Amino acid sequence: MPVTDLSLVVLVGASGSGKSTFARRHFRPTEVLSSDFCRGLVADDENDQSASGDAFDVLHYIAGKRLAAGRRTVVDATNVQSSARAGLIRLAREHDVLPIAIVLDVPEAVCARRNAERADRADMPVHVIRRHQRELRRSLRGLEREGFRKVHVLRGTEEIDAARIVTEKRYNDLSHLTGPFDLIGDVHGCRSELETLLTALGYADGVHPEGRTAVFVGDLVDRGPDSPGVLRRVMGMVSAGNALCVPGNHENKLGRWLKGRKVRLTHGLPETVAQLERESEEFRAEVAAFVDGLVGHYVLDGGRLVVSHAGLPEKYHGRTSGRVRSHALYGDTTGETDEFGLPVRYPWAEEYRGAAAVVYGHTPVPQARWLNNTLCLDTGCVFGGKLTALRYPERELVDVPAERVWYEPVRPLVAEVPGGHDGRPLALSDVHGRRTVETRYGGRVAVREENAAAALEVMSRFAVDPRLMPYLPPTMAPTATSRQDGFLEHPAEAFAQYAADGVARVVCEEKHMGSRAVVLVCRDAAAARERFGVDGPTGSLYTRTGRPFLDDAALTEELLGRLRTAAGKAGLWEALDTDWLLLDAELMPWSLKASGLLRAQYAAVGAAAGAALPRAVAALEAAAARGVDVGGLADAQRGRAVDTAAFTEAYRRYCRPTDGLDGVRLAPFQILAVRGRSLAGLPHDEQLALLDRLVEHDPTGLLQGTRRLMVDTGDEKSVRAGVDWWLELTGAGGEGMVVKPLQALVRGARDRLVQPGVKCRGREYLRIVYGPEYTRPEHLERLRSRHLGHKRSLALREYALGLEALERLAEGEPLWRVHEAVFAVLALESEPVDPRL
Repeated sequence: MPVTDLSLVVLVGASGSGKSTFARRHFRPTEVLSSDFCRGLVADDENDQSASGDAFDVLHYIAGKRLAAGRRTVVDATNVQSSARAGLIRLAREHDVLPIAIVLDVPEAVCARRNAERADRADMPVHVIRRHQRELRRSLRGLEREGFRKVHVLRGTEEIDAARIVTEKRYNDLSHLTGPFDLIGDVHGCRSELETLLTALGYADGVHPEGRTAVFVGDLVDRGPDSPGVLRRVMGMVSAGNALCVPGNHENKLGRWLKGRKVRLTHGLPETVAQLERESEEFRAEVAAFVDGLVGHYVLDGGRLVVSHAGLPEKYHGRTSGRVRSHALYGDTTGETDEFGLPVRYPWAEEYRGAAAVVYGHTPVPQARWLNNTLCLDTGCVFGGKLTALRYPERELVDVPAERVWYEPVRPLVAEVPGGHDGRPLALSDVHGRRTVETRYGGRVAVREENAAAALEVMSRFAVDPRLMPYLPPTMAPTATSRQDGFLEHPAEAFAQYAADGVARVVCEEKHMGSRAVVLVCRDAAAARERFGVDGPTGSLYTRTGRPFLDDAALTEELLGRLRTAAGKAGLWEALDTDWLLLDAELMPWSLKASGLLRAQYAAVGAAAGAALPRAVAALEAAAARGVDVGGLADAQRGRAVDTAAFTEAYRRYCRPTDGLDGVRLAPFQILAVRGRSLAGLPHDEQLALLDRLVEHDPTGLLQGTRRLMVDTGDEKSVRAGVDWWLELTGAGGEGMVVKPLQALVRGARDRLVQPGVKCRGREYLRIVYGPEYTRPEHLERLRSRHLGHKRSLALREYALGLEALERLAEGEPLWRVHEAVFAVLALESEPVDPRL
């Protein structure tokens, strides 16, 4: 007895007919909703009939939630009255699932005996069972007319006991087919162009040597010169298992004509009818059977790809109802007509937020463009445009020009896909409230509602154009606290930690004395417009919280221009096959962005100490000269003066005047992504070699290289060399270094990501962070009680989110999908953590 995997199964039978036993035997406990159980929920008594109204409200509510989530639901109640069934049929229609009735027709005597054997039903009057049986008899012939798509009637206990439920998949569920696919747009009878496109895709006589499957999005017929030829090719490929096809509205109308129904011969159907009348009766019968058997839409590749003729909102994916089929064939309209008398399509793609890519046709456009993970492949071949295909999963477009204008369009092909090229950039619903982001490298990352609210404030008021902010860098964890005398941080701990994680080789990169910067640079304005949808800017330069670095847009463009020129001279555009670069970098000097912080926080401390401490020391020395016992107070004040002088010297190294870009330096240390791929997994020595080329070919002096040293964590001599190099850097006033695994995306114990990098800051630089006197033994000992667990966890979560954003960006996913991960990084930044770490 077949029962569809996603359906609302309604058990129908008198009290005592064995519905609950049948449900337990054939369905999972979680699939079954019992009216008795719901009655007990609301009244503490499963037999309290006065609570039935509330019980069925609860049952319908839970059933609705299950169906909305795509889970089969079985209703265990008598359901012998048409009024009770009507509400369930409405529920199935609301959620676009099949209502299926399973009738258990058991003799009255058996029902009465079973009820008598139950303590809670022993006193049930016989007339109740008789009424149920009468209502059941009246219902049997009309169940299909009520709306049940399948009706299974089991008569007698033997037939019920022998029944076996077979779960069948929906016809549209081909999620087990993973491709690769070649999806082909509306052909409309253009057989010659179809053959040319198939050849360009690598097919020979309808077969691909690599086993690829063609998927036709409908509208094979009408308007063009050879609809029978197109049908013959597609039908042959489908029959041989080399293609799939969904119906278009033109196939639907042709199918009705072939069945002899009255249809209006318009919109190219007369041409198809005339062409088919020249074919044999057998061929027309084959066409009629083919068209009649087409499934409205398909779900492919584990749910990651949906194909329908007119597109399909997420709520309809994999659903089965007349409403879903109608939308798949015709789409939805606003109820208006345009100046050509044609219906105005509702821009469903503009609001689409699904994870599955939806590929469709129906609305001819000049150029196929991705919009919110949807793609219209109808590029108007029959109107003199192109016939377009999408290679999936490569997301590569292949097209061939029309040989001529075969049919004059009523409306010129000037409109974009519904919603335009950009669609709605972002919506509050994309980021508001508590959210969980699925990442490929770190699993699920949760974002609290209060953190999302803080990020929304920053993003909406201060950040750069979100289209030009495809990535935010993660926070970086410091190395473990050092126990070496006089040091709070020391590279020996970093090398030891990576050795414990199984990382044999690390790269030590000089930590530049500036601010973390992300740079997006496009090859030209056309590239910025094509990929990022902006007119004017050719990229962006922003901080790790998304704020623009430079207030002057012209100055930003000048910086991008210098970077663009260097990339061109270094041959990176060609070497990486891209027209845009996304870089992680350091922008110097620090004072360029932090001048207010320097004046208000650091300079104030230095100025106050410079004014007060010399006088205090002089007064104490004068008192001592007069014979006053000042103890060690004078020495202590001298020490404080030395410490504050060191503090002032430390922060002054980060300050220098700039004039425009004069005095500004940019030190890129990683290429994050280029067109079509993320480079986050590229080993760091290869990354730095590419960036050395970039720096070398910069004639303006803007770009600065990153010094580095390779260290073998298992070689004591190599580790010693790494420590010495750090001491040399920091002794010369440098900030320190970042230690990273040479191979990116390294996993350690339990297959978890290890830290992508740990910072090891110099002894003098940490005065800026912890205060002038932090190196005194008593302070240093207290500061060694640092709690690094939260910071390390935060760094890994943000790292996973950043990687996810890069993958989505490289795969061409819509802005809202990229920004889901970008926004989450910014939200996590508002988690409470010691800012000094």
